[in-house]
Amino acid sequence: MIPVRGLDGTRVAVLGLGRSGLSAARALVAGGAQPVCWDDNPSAREIAEAEGFACADLKKTGAFEGISRLIVSPGIPHLYPVPNPVVVAAWAAGVPVDNDIGLFFQSFATSEWDNFDIAPQVVAVTGSNGKSTTSALIHHILEHVKRPCQLAGNIGRGVLDLDPAVDGEVVVLELSSYQTDLARSLTPDVAVFTNLSPDHLDRHHGLGGYFAAKRRLFAEGGPDRAVIGVDENEGRFLAGQLSEGPTDDRVIRVSVETKLTGPGWQVFARKGFLSENRKGKQIASVDLRGINGLPGAHNHQNACAAYGACRSLGLAPKVIEAAFHTFGGLPHRSQTIGEADGVRFVNDSKATNVDSAAKALAAFQNIRWICGGLEKEGGLDGLATATGSVRKAYVIGREAAQFAMQLTVDAEVCGTMEVAVARAVEEAEPGDVVLLAPAAASFDQYDSFERRGEDFAAQVQKVTGGR
Repeated sequence: MIPVRGLDGTRVAVLGLGRSGLSAARALVAGGAQPVCWDDNPSAREIAEAEGFACADLKKTGAFEGISRLIVSPGIPHLYPVPNPVVVAAWAAGVPVDNDIGLFFQSFATSEWDNFDIAPQVVAVTGSNGKSTTSALIHHILEHVKRPCQLAGNIGRGVLDLDPAVDGEVVVLELSSYQTDLARSLTPDVAVFTNLSPDHLDRHHGLGGYFAAKRRLFAEGGPDRAVIGVDENEGRFLAGQLSEGPTDDRVIRVSVETKLTGPGWQVFARKGFLSENRKGKQIASVDLRGINGLPGAHNHQNACAAYGACRSLGLAPKVIEAAFHTFGGLPHRSQTIGEADGVRFVNDSKATNVDSAAKALAAFQNIRWICGGLEKEGGLDGLATATGSVRKAYVIGREAAQFAMQLTVDAEVCGTMEVAVARAVEEAEPGDVVLLAPAAASFDQYDSFERRGEDFAAQVQKVTGGR
């Protein structure tokens, strides 16, 4: 646990008693503060009270008297589309509003670091797609070289549940826009921006607000080094804002669409090869084509971002390359779960929107595509140019027939995962890939994309018998 520093002897309100809220309350107590907790859900309050935390309705008049700060859980709107009434009450009382990420950054460093040979560092990763894989890959590389490291944030543990840092440790944080938007303190040593595509637009009042939330990690965080994906205008803008000129190697530009040139520091991937250029010369090259844990251009972008971050930490190219080959990928993200009779089975249940599904489809050939679910806004038009490698689609979900009618490939309405997997296996030939990339949310049939991916794996095991 990271005890919260700077708030000892004060009363701190905590709104939202899920994982991050309870973690914040415990860390506040460890740091000598007194949390005052609230959640509109009575069962959440019961759990908090069972741990000994005091609960009080923060919407009541006078609730913020004597409160020094309000800590808000990520899922609770603090501005758009409508601020939570408790946040409004805190504003009216002049009480600062923060979250667990802000508490972490103000509390992580301690006087004990004066005795360390190497000061601990924080690598923070944000972006629309790939931030989980990039974060996990950085952590994996650090583990490969036996560097002390921890993984937290939007992946793994809550930030305040981390252990206090040891000599030379690196903490890798995956941070969502919900987390970067509100944190009062953001001071990573290395910050990574993967890419940007429309998401959470209601929460951020449009694409500009969404990008602004991501940008705070860099503009207000002031990292020593920034690794920036520059395949969208937002990334190019951000890199330009942070750089003092073409030779400023505090910014590492990353691309999977363009061969980057110039006197600065660049990492890019083309035709399956990662290249690192610096001061106009190629420093290293890595063949990514045979790395099963990183299939497709979208994972090559993740590899470039992780490579840039690890080079910033002083790791050698050959060491990073060796670690790439032992990375198994994250569950439900282009994860190969098996092979039988020459047919490969890939679980990308996390591909819950059109953009992520298109990237998954671009990573493979001869695809038997399992798709469908709770369709998101915008329809499926974005998939029209991404299905060239699809031999047939097997559509699941309660609205499978309607979903199938929008596809431009041969599609069979299956309804359930059981039927879809059975039909795909029945028709698959050696060299085919049975790919779950739903392009839709899971909530019409499952309570999460993880459960959907687990069902896919179970059905594959059932039909193939573990061959």
